[in-house]
Amino acid sequence: MYGLIGGNTDAQLVRLKSVVNAIGESEPQEEIVVTLHGWLDMAGGDSRYTAYYAKTEESTHVFVCDWVQLPENISPENCCLLCGGKRYDVLQIDNPMGMADGSQLEIYLRYTGGAAQCWKA
Repeated sequence: MYGLIGGNTDAQLVRLKSVVNAIGESEPQEEIVVTLHGWLDMAGGDSRYTAYYAKTEESTHVFVCDWVQLPENISPENCCLLCGGKRYDVLQIDNPMGMADGSQLEIYLRYTGGAAQCWKA
């Protein structure tokens, strides 16, 4: 069921965690926590060449969707957002004015280009 925001795209909020494999190594694991329906909007960005003549792309976005209760263990430090086949680092998850039901979530993001992994090094 969709609320007041509606939107034109779906995005998955992915929780990042580390699990220990059979030989004791720590391996990254991703788990889709919730699918959100809303709008992805670009806030700013740049595409330039670095000192080593490698072209880099970096932009900031905001994903706006209806408010949903997120698990308590979700924070910007342990999640990323998948939207339109691209991965975004989550910078901040905001519930404007803390209004809960009937309000909205604003998820501030950073896209760094390429096939970046959700897992943060």
